[in-house]
Amino acid sequence: QVQLVESGGGVVQPGGSLRLSCATSGFALRFYAMGWYRQAPGKERELVASITVGGITNHADSVKGRFTISRDNAKNTVYLQMNSLKPDDTGVYYCNFYGGRPDYWGQGTQVTVSS
Repeated sequence: QVQLVESGGGVVQPGGSLRLSCATSGFALRFYAMGWYRQAPGKERELVASITVGGITNHADSVKGRFTISRDNAKNTVYLQMNSLKPDDTGVYYCNFYGGRPDYWGQGTQVTVSS
């Protein structure tokens, strides 16, 4: 069955970096657009970055220039490189198909940016 498993979160100081990974299984990643989403405390989940089948990326204005989504279809993995982290980036980060299919939200990975 389809599985999306996020990892790589942690506690980091402002200005620091993290690389999130989303290990996928149960489907052929190369045929699907994917996205990274986050849910900050007290806020709704939002799309922060997406990547098409062909590798075209789009990033939310709030993370543009700091975050980079990428994919490695051979490794069935989607990545989110996060640089210059800010306290506002704190939240639980999830990967999902682009559009966010309800049945496939995983546990996410917690990112906390704090001094």
